[in-house]
Order: sequence, then structure tokens, then C-alpha cells
Amino acid sequence: MLKKLTLLHDQVENWEVYPFAIPAIRSLSELIFRSRVCFFAGENGTGKSTLLEAIAAHYGFGREGGNRSFRNDSTDTNHSIDPLVRALRLSFNVRTGAGYFLRAESFFNTASHIDNLDKEPSSGPPLSAFYGGRSLHTRSHGESFLTLLELKFQRNGLFLLDEPEAALSPQRQLSFILLLHDVLRRYKDAQFIISSHSPVLLGYPDAQIISFDDGHVREIEYEDTTSMQIVKRFVNARKSFLQELLRETPSLFE
Repeated sequence: MLKKLTLLHDQVENWEVYPFAIPAIRSLSELIFRSRVCFFAGENGTGKSTLLEAIAAHYGFGREGGNRSFRNDSTDTNHSIDPLVRALRLSFNVRTGAGYFLRAESFFNTASHIDNLDKEPSSGPPLSAFYGGRSLHTRSHGESFLTLLELKFQRNGLFLLDEPEAALSPQRQLSFILLLHDVLRRYKDAQFIISSHSPVLLGYPDAQIISFDDGHVREIEYEDTTSMQIVKRFVNARKSFLQELLRETPSLFE
């Protein structure tokens, strides 16, 4: 397991530029992982995906998703986190290098990279053989996500997922919870760190939830997550919630 993450402040050259300009990243000193399922929660732009991507790069995973032997890196912007990668220290009880990184934002690029590699001459089986036997592009977005989860995440290792709910319906999110639970039951050295807005996924039993809101990295309870509070209020009082929300909304045409 990844037990602890430390930001080495003496390795930071400039606190005024990205990614250290993000308040939650700037405030980070040490993060203890006490569960095999940890969620990074928070509003857009609070740094949760930034830190997850830095962990993935530090561990040797592909910048746009993949593992240590399959990497795709199609844009220079993927390296904007490099100063943070260099300033991190990750502490494991055992570091095997096994696992996988799923980055929803660049999943399309990863699927295309697999297709392009399969067009090149090779003496071995096509790469798609390890991803269900056909191009991930031939499936719907949600189906391709679940295919990847079923084929690459059922083993021991460190599994990093950045907003997996992006392609999953509420029903599919429940399917993911079942898969997650099964993997943790069968593989004692499997660990998941997931960046998510989903109140469904965040509700996984006994998961550790780290909030990046309000410029601080801190552990919170499920009931304190903004996602759960908004959805709960919307479901319990939809009409009054929307009336309040829309009462003072200015016209788009003024």
C-alpha cells in the first residue's frame, strides 16, 4: 500500500506558479492513507486531479493513463505537473510497480494510441487482445470504461482513477462499486485512490475521503461532502431548491 505522501517544501522552486499556486496544493505537507479506498473530493480546480496525476507520474504510469509498460503522452501540457512530481515523496510498505491509471479526460487518446500501436508490425498479439479483443472505440464510452475496469483492475496493485463517473450512468456506477468491492475482497494488496464528484461512489463503505475545498487538504466524512449535500437537498426538496436557484438568475439575453 501507499502509506504516506509528503510534499518536500525545500524542493519547490516557485510557489507562485502552477501547480503550487493552487491553495490546497500549497497547503499540503503530509497525507496519510489509512484505507485501501481513498477518494479525493472537491470542486473543479481545487487540485484533486492535479495531485492524482502527480502520484501517477511519480509511480511511473502513463501521463494520459495506462501502467508502467504502456504509456501515452501526446501533449506538452501533461508535463505541467512535473515540478510537483519532483517534490513528492511516496512511502510504501511494498512498492511493486503494479497497477493502472485511468484518466477520464484523456481516455479517448489512450484508446486511439492502442489502435495506432496495433497498426504497426509486431510478432506478438495485438495490444487490443488485452483490452477485450477489439478497439475500445467500438464500444460506447461507458462500456469501454467498464471493459477497462474489468480487465485491468482485478489484481493486486495501486489503482488510480480520475473521475471514473464521467462515462458511467448511476446504474453503472453501482456496477463499479460491486467490482471495486470484489477486487478488494479477493486481492489483499489492491489499493484504490479515486478523484470523484459522484455522491454514489463517494458513499463506498469505510472509504477515506480527502477534501480539497477551502484551500486545505483534510479528511472529511461522507455526509460533509458537497456532492452529497447538494444531491440530498435537490432530491428532498426539488421544487423549492430550483425556485431558489432560478429566482435571481439574470437573463442570458440582457
